[in-house]
Amino acid sequence: MEIIKTSIDGVLIIEPRIFRDERGYFFESFSQREFDEKLGRHIEFVQDNESMSSYGVMRGLHFQRPPFTQSKLVRCVRGAVLDVAVDIRKGSPTYRQHVAVELTEDNHRQFFIPRGFAHGFSVLSPVAVFQYKCDNFYAPQADGGIQLCDDSLGIDWRIPAGREILSEKDKHHPLLAEFDSPFEFNS
Repeated sequence: MEIIKTSIDGVLIIEPRIFRDERGYFFESFSQREFDEKLGRHIEFVQDNESMSSYGVMRGLHFQRPPFTQSKLVRCVRGAVLDVAVDIRKGSPTYRQHVAVELTEDNHRQFFIPRGFAHGFSVLSPVAVFQYKCDNFYAPQADGGIQLCDDSLGIDWRIPAGREILSEKDKHHPLLAEFDSPFEFNS
């Protein structure tokens, strides 16, 4: 696999080595050993999740509060999504900044989002199946989020106005300016 660094330290795009022939393709979607070697530290994933969504669905921007924070390794196995990580670590030189990457069933890219980031995605295809690995178990009492459509973040979700589909919960998250982040930047 190839690791592509982004504009925010620790947020990574991962491209697997794909072997193609007349039968189709094969790739290793995850190897703990290679992931640890390329990342330079050990992260143990303990939970896998999958969602299916239709065009215009926007999920996020979610996180879990300490001590239940999560790193995520995400990918789209059917369709296409725009995946976004927003730095919400107080004191970080990249606080409020985001990285967006298109993940598709054809590009096989994965996106690593470390702890201290809010995460969300928008569905760009008629249907998308989205999978993610987490390094901590989901804890409903630690669930948190910030507003997906917070103009101050400058995220182009690539969904036309009026076509967005959000859950009731996601419609009521605070703007980042109204949010007291529980995450601190550790250099």
